[in-house]
Amino acid sequence: MLKRTSQLLMGAVLTAGLSVTSVAADSGKIFVSSEKDHSVMVLSAKDYQVLKTIETAERPRHMAFNADKSKIYVACGDGESVDIIDVASLSVTDQVEDIDDPEAFDLSPDGQLLYMSLEDQGELGVIDLAEKSLKKTIEVGDEPEGVLVSPDGNTVYVTSEVANMVHVVDVKTWTLKANIVVGSRPRRMALTPDLSQLWVTSELDASVSIIDTAALKVSKRIEFKPKGFRKEDITPVGITLTADGKTAYVAMGRANHVAVVNMLTHKVDDYVLVGSRAWNTALNKDESRLFVANGLSDDISIIDTKQRKVLKSVPVGRVPYMVLVDG
Repeated sequence: MLKRTSQLLMGAVLTAGLSVTSVAADSGKIFVSSEKDHSVMVLSAKDYQVLKTIETAERPRHMAFNADKSKIYVACGDGESVDIIDVASLSVTDQVEDIDDPEAFDLSPDGQLLYMSLEDQGELGVIDLAEKSLKKTIEVGDEPEGVLVSPDGNTVYVTSEVANMVHVVDVKTWTLKANIVVGSRPRRMALTPDLSQLWVTSELDASVSIIDTAALKVSKRIEFKPKGFRKEDITPVGITLTADGKTAYVAMGRANHVAVVNMLTHKVDDYVLVGSRAWNTALNKDESRLFVANGLSDDISIIDTKQRKVLKSVPVGRVPYMVLVDG
């Protein structure tokens, strides 16, 4: 049974009354998960003012849109649930519950399955979203974190913070295809547009490992060295790649910068100073703006990607973790 049943049913009724055209993507809204406020804040892309605060289960962190951006899935660690936000009504209208400390996740291309790292069990969990139940688990390394599904849905990549590996899961056979050693405490990943490379951040190694997806081995390692920081304070986590495959933006964690990496030369072109403990990043549709969630300064930094400078810092509640941009 879903939690907050009456609240969710009311949200569903309201949503049902909306026209299909109201559930359009590219609304320009910005969504930020706030760990300590147990909410997702919604900002206007025009003036970055808060439009609404959506209450969720406790400690929302990782978020993802479904394919048509009509829903947002939110992993709520202390609430032991995945809350489902209806983008049209800006409310939680559904929930998958009884998930032990849900971490990062990704959706299958058809939107039927949710792949989630189950940190305490050392497993990748496969959740059937129609049935709202755990369909399968696959054992991976200790403390799995990042999860990424290939566009064809045949492969799931999972990072293990303790094993310092990326595990490659074959969905057709539900078996481990490879275990690839990367830098210490790998966190998040991104596939290049041509799918030939997987970029993996390593939080305790101040680096990104680049995996050749055909050979299933590391082909390159990029180190980060922003001036004035010890290596132990350079803790990359979030990563976002541009659609043309030329630029990678990497959040430097405690180093309070975002690295701008030339993906063709594998050189760091610039470091942009942002707020305290830059966690995760997201680009808007035309890639003119990069949004950065700063977990310890309780704000997001909005970067002009052409000028590579912060245009504005916007308060967004206590301990913001992730940003999504609808358009």
